[in-house]
Amino acid sequence: MAKPKPSEAERPRTLASQTLFRGLDIVEAVAAGIDTVPALSAHTGITPSTTHRIASALVHAGYLRFEPRRGYRLGNKLIELGFLAYRQIDLPRVARPTLETLANETQDTVHLAVADGWEVMYLDKLPGQRAVEISSRIGGRKPICVTGVGKALLLDQDETQWRAQLDHYLARAASHPIDAATWLARMHDYARLGYAFDLEDDTPQIRCVAAPIYDASQRIVAAISVSSTTKYMNRERMQELVPRVKDAAAQISRQLGWSGNGRG
Repeated sequence: MAKPKPSEAERPRTLASQTLFRGLDIVEAVAAGIDTVPALSAHTGITPSTTHRIASALVHAGYLRFEPRRGYRLGNKLIELGFLAYRQIDLPRVARPTLETLANETQDTVHLAVADGWEVMYLDKLPGQRAVEISSRIGGRKPICVTGVGKALLLDQDETQWRAQLDHYLARAASHPIDAATWLARMHDYARLGYAFDLEDDTPQIRCVAAPIYDASQRIVAAISVSSTTKYMNRERMQELVPRVKDAAAQISRQLGWSGNGRG
């Protein structure tokens, strides 16, 4: 029995879908650094004439741009859409499954925080399973310099910026004494290693291990931490937690488009 031919209404939809996916293949190839029609054709398996036609349409629409002697590049329209997509990301929602796993595995309090000027703001907090009370709260703020998440948020900055944060804290909010030389030396170590500690800097008997979260721009946009009392958080356990906290931060970072090029 002969196979029925597609209706006129079905045929354009099939052709349109084929063209759409070919266009997406070409955009992804350009994103990978392939920049000429012959190379794009060879990479995608699309004929050179069709490759040129689709690429020209994408240039006209702003999704690609063509530069003489340099070939095809991603267009401004994709940059615009990328920022729109980023703004639509709900960081606490994206991070929550990873934070829940981290809290269950460690049995300790887990935080998610972002920088806001001279302070950190807590976006999420998952209480631990131990009889430990941590004074932080969702929406609450604390100085950057004396919190683990705060230090983690500073790891892609330079010493000049660190000094500015410390000077502001010492001038306005020095509720705890800090030796500047020791603090700066630790920040250099933390930046090199990709994590940060709170060694009772904010609250006596409370310690935490923190790591930064990166986004698609490869910059730090948030941080997470595991916190507990010194009873459960001696120096040896803090070091043991470092790989787990960094791994959780990397998982969230990848969901935000991080390519793995930061210190995480």
